[in-house]
Amino acid sequence: MCCFTVATPLSLVGRLFARRVHVSNTHVFARMLRPGVQGLAYGMNLETSQEIAMVLPLPVTPNGGDDAVTFVDLSAHASMFSDFHALFEMPVSRAKGGLSLARSHRTLVVHDIGSFIASYVPSRRDFTRLDARFRLPDVLFEAVPHYADYGFAVFQLKPGKVTVHPMGLVFPTRDERLFFPTVHVHDGRFHARARFDHALYYQLPRVTAIGHPDGDVSYQLPSRSYEGLVDETLPLVRRVLRGSLPNADTWVA
Repeated sequence: MCCFTVATPLSLVGRLFARRVHVSNTHVFARMLRPGVQGLAYGMNLETSQEIAMVLPLPVTPNGGDDAVTFVDLSAHASMFSDFHALFEMPVSRAKGGLSLARSHRTLVVHDIGSFIASYVPSRRDFTRLDARFRLPDVLFEAVPHYADYGFAVFQLKPGKVTVHPMGLVFPTRDERLFFPTVHVHDGRFHARARFDHALYYQLPRVTAIGHPDGDVSYQLPSRSYEGLVDETLPLVRRVLRGSLPNADTWVA
């Protein structure tokens, strides 16, 4: 779920009927870093007139605690997804960056990650422990009840019309498949269908340059690890989701 809501709502009505957030050109990368641990990076074009919070659900291993998720600072890699696009056409150059780790705290920690700040919420009930700027109405989660035992990464984003640099994280996953948070909740309500403008990128150990049945395979290998999220020895697979589609998350076996 990519859920947006105002970060400091004054009332329930205000939260539910705030001006719609406009999101386009969404890019998501996923890779299983090791058994039971998935890396994820999320980028997009965003237009909003007010400060908002974005929530990404994570199928974390239950009872992982406050520090189950590691946030990865990708602010030095603002071109990550344009680099990925270029891999299907031409090579790219190398770059370096750094990590920022989540820590356990009685009140959930807020992390400065590049141009935004982020927190990890271990479960739905833990939203009451989050900094008041990020608390979200229950109605947003009641619409998607299978998230009841998920964890949530919450990002505070500033108003304006911007390309958000990739938001990276690593989490312990309960599933062997790669998870992409592609459910849309942009106006406070869940709709059975949504308009997609997504490019999903991923790496799998058995994918070679010969091809992949579910997407295009890059002609070039990545020349950067992007803080360890990307394997420089494997090609990328790209799957495009565009148009009106069922409003659901995406899984890749």
